[in-house]
Amino acid sequence: MIWIDGVLVSRGEGGVYGERMMRGHRVWDPYRSKLAAYYYLGGEVSLESRMRVLYLGAAHGTTVSHVADSTEVVYAVENAYAPMRDLLAVASRRKNIIPLFADAAQPSSYAPIVEEVDLLFQDVAHPDQASIALMNLPFLRRGGVALIVVKARSIDVTKKPADVVHEVSHKLAESGLYPRRVIWLEPYHRDHAILECPRD
Repeated sequence: MIWIDGVLVSRGEGGVYGERMMRGHRVWDPYRSKLAAYYYLGGEVSLESRMRVLYLGAAHGTTVSHVADSTEVVYAVENAYAPMRDLLAVASRRKNIIPLFADAAQPSSYAPIVEEVDLLFQDVAHPDQASIALMNLPFLRRGGVALIVVKARSIDVTKKPADVVHEVSHKLAESGLYPRRVIWLEPYHRDHAILECPRD
């Protein structure tokens, strides 16, 4: 990860979403990116140049573009038409982004394309986020890490966010994917947490 005067940045051509530039680097805004917030709050799973990433819930490609600045390839899965248009525009400027118009809950649709990855990043609004992570786990190599964004209010608005995160963590652990760390994303993203889950 690249920090300049306490600001998280990435290498790469700017002008993707109006981001600021700082000494020739793109400023990575934690209010616009949950992954950036994770790093500001002490996340230790660094992006590396030889890393392959499966990104579930790529949306408009804001965070995907920063991930692509630092890694070998990003398989970017998105299933909504409007964000996909923006994602395609981002991918046209970065040859290491492979946009996949697909549902993260149906990984068989992109299984023939996606290679084994080092990092699985999941940012989907779905009531069963644990199941989606587990369905995509076969793509993650042994020794790799899954970073799972738990959007507590997307799962159950009637429960305390901490209870929702505990339930997701328990479901993952029951299937052998043990969260080693929970990082809450306040003050950048309310009622969101990222689970660090290494695959042994």
